[in-house]
Amino acid sequence: MVIQSPRVPYSVLDLAPVTEGSTPAESFARSLDLARHAEALGYRRYWLAEHHNMPGIASAATAVLIGHIAGGTSTIRVGSGGVMLPNHAPLQVAEQFGTLASLYPGRIDLGIGRAPGTDQATTKALRRYYAGADAFPSDVMELLRYFEPAQPGQPVQAVPGAGLDVPVWILGSSLFGAGLAATLGLPYAFASHFAPAAMSEALALYHRDFRPSRHLRQPHAMLALNVVAADTRAEAQRLFTTQQQSFVRLRRGTPGLIPPPIDDIEAFWTPAEKAMVAQSLACSVVGDADDVREGIADFVARHRPDELMLTANIFDHDARRHSFALAAEAMRAA
Repeated sequence: MVIQSPRVPYSVLDLAPVTEGSTPAESFARSLDLARHAEALGYRRYWLAEHHNMPGIASAATAVLIGHIAGGTSTIRVGSGGVMLPNHAPLQVAEQFGTLASLYPGRIDLGIGRAPGTDQATTKALRRYYAGADAFPSDVMELLRYFEPAQPGQPVQAVPGAGLDVPVWILGSSLFGAGLAATLGLPYAFASHFAPAAMSEALALYHRDFRPSRHLRQPHAMLALNVVAADTRAEAQRLFTTQQQSFVRLRRGTPGLIPPPIDDIEAFWTPAEKAMVAQSLACSVVGDADDVREGIADFVARHRPDELMLTANIFDHDARRHSFALAAEAMRAA
């Protein structure tokens, strides 16, 4: 039986995966093709995530890739999910996204996160004088000020950026981001696709403590969900082994290119690794069209997000396109 739930907007989170046997250039071409496909399917947003020093993820220069995707599409909103603000000076981020918003008016989102999105050595290489993420709240407020209309005599302004409407989202996987988004009156996106443990508590805190602002009058929360869909349940489960392998390899400290699916995932991981993946990827819907329709409807009915951000780390590009098509059908039916 399909559980009825309110329809919510649905979007795509892409990490520009570099699969075994391919190159970043091919990854960028696939991302643009997927974005055009998502636009035709009715997805609202296409977000890209900043990661560094990871061979299987090519979205390190996130703002550059956003421009590539926005330039190759026409209506879908394109943004960051997210830019890791501790890696950057707020002024530079404002200038980058002010430039994007000037090129593609009304279509650019800026999601920002507190984590560096990489290892400690790479964090230091990115920002030589990095002292930690403790300055994140003040950096966020500085960033927001750069999007305010410039005032006479203002010593530093973002050009372009000042006076532009660039929606800023706070991203998080803990209570910290939820509290900050609530205090500043900003939309909030929770990384439930890989860190679901604090999801319910973070959502409750965000809604309880939300303060209306000039940016947002009511709380607006997005949840991320892994969705792997195929024509059969068995094929979807097989496709999902790509993401399971990648997660285990990351935890083993051996990240690499995105691997093809395997027939026997049980032979790949230890019982402890299996339990870790099950916990980390608990917010996943994997199966055929009926499974996905029911799974998404159940997730929306239980957690009541204002939006859903769907992600699918699938090796074969055609299978990934098909998965997002089935997911769109499920969202329309939910």
